[in-house]
Amino acid sequence: MPQPDWQRSSFCSEGNACVYVAAAGDGAVLLCESDEPDVVLVTTRRTLRAFISRVKAGALDDVS
Repeated sequence: MPQPDWQRSSFCSEGNACVYVAAAGDGAVLLCESDEPDVVLVTTRRTLRAFISRVKAGALDDVS
């Protein structure tokens, strides 16, 4: 399996507080954090888009 072409978030701060995203060859989206780079979340573009829309809308602000 080829190495993913990780892209760092433009909202990344200095140090180890970064989120990375990469496209997989099968259409999946890969996500990881700089503090645990070996832990990779795999999702679809559609699911990630829906999640980001909900976050931007504040739908998850009061989730405990």
